[in-house]
Amino acid sequence: DFVKNFSKQDKLAALLYSSSGSGKNSLVYVLAKELGLEVLEFNASQLRDKEKIKGILAPATQQQSLFGKGKIIFVDEADAFTGIDRGGLATIMALCEKTKWPIVFAASDLWDKKLNDLRSRVASFQLAKLSYIDIAKILQRVCDGEKIPLSKEIIEALAVKSRGDARAAINDLQSIAFLQNFIEIDKKVIDSLGEREKEGSIFNSLSLIFKSRNARDAMDAFDSVNMPLDECILWLDENLPLEYSGKELAEAYDALSRADIFRRRIMRHQHWRFLAYVSVLSTAGVAAAKLSDKRSYVSYKRLSRLLKIWMAKQKNLTRREIAGKIARHTHCSKKQAYKDMPLLEIIFRNSGQEEIALVSKQLRLDEDEEKYLHGLRASVAPRPKA
Repeated sequence: DFVKNFSKQDKLAALLYSSSGSGKNSLVYVLAKELGLEVLEFNASQLRDKEKIKGILAPATQQQSLFGKGKIIFVDEADAFTGIDRGGLATIMALCEKTKWPIVFAASDLWDKKLNDLRSRVASFQLAKLSYIDIAKILQRVCDGEKIPLSKEIIEALAVKSRGDARAAINDLQSIAFLQNFIEIDKKVIDSLGEREKEGSIFNSLSLIFKSRNARDAMDAFDSVNMPLDECILWLDENLPLEYSGKELAEAYDALSRADIFRRRIMRHQHWRFLAYVSVLSTAGVAAAKLSDKRSYVSYKRLSRLLKIWMAKQKNLTRREIAGKIARHTHCSKKQAYKDMPLLEIIFRNSGQEEIALVSKQLRLDEDEEKYLHGLRASVAPRPKA
């Protein structure tokens, strides 16, 4: 309705948001085809500064389409506006208020802080996450069209594994279609597919950084890895001692520490231009630290620190949830209840099963929270008998 009745809209731009692989791009193109419109697509990474916006996006908002049919201006990955300068962002806001054609932005999370300025100027539409049944139908349609002989069980396993990401499911289907020429496809193959590809990519990238002396090759090492740069840096941190030693190890960790300083400045001050320094220091900086070529084979370790971080976060999250319920029950603030948690944990450690069960019932704790309390009690060494 926004595109169809564009001339009657109060806001001339829209933000279409949903999780990755939910069909945002496809929806725009299908809508354009039904309404007889052209699609002029940009990626937000193309619109990094005021000059590029004025040179690329601004003319598109005012000029007639090539065949005079009308058009939709589609800006994908609006989350990438993080690197844009303030003047450029103001220019985009101005274009959203005077465009002659509907502008549709696509993003993953409507409430991302990076989209605060954009969100207030556009109409927002959420695209529901695809269920595994929806994705299974898409995969079945692809199999029928491409004559790929896969069982319903395998198709459903691929759909469940995708977690609502149709693009990822189709990519996995393509891999399975190739693999079935050589091995028998079962659920174990499906379960291992994504993790194996991800780890294979990061291992190749680590090898490139640790063994290459070319700064450009090192800087491009993580481009093909499907994981955040922060996680890639953790992989570097974990495996650095396996490749470097002595002075070169100190130099490499110095580069990583400087990258972490810039990363912290980004988080604290939202100066996303520092991301370039984080990338260069963590790749080319580490590569430049070596004093000689590294030709010997090294078996890199899988990342254990992420699991420890995740477990610590989950434990802290559970503590906060329990503190929140204690706060409601005792009529105090969550902050005060959380502050008192160390004292309460001592009490729980020295309480019996019946007392913990009573507390759980009164506070209406869920299964994980109740397990946390029982875990505190189990961690206490039994008292010696008199």
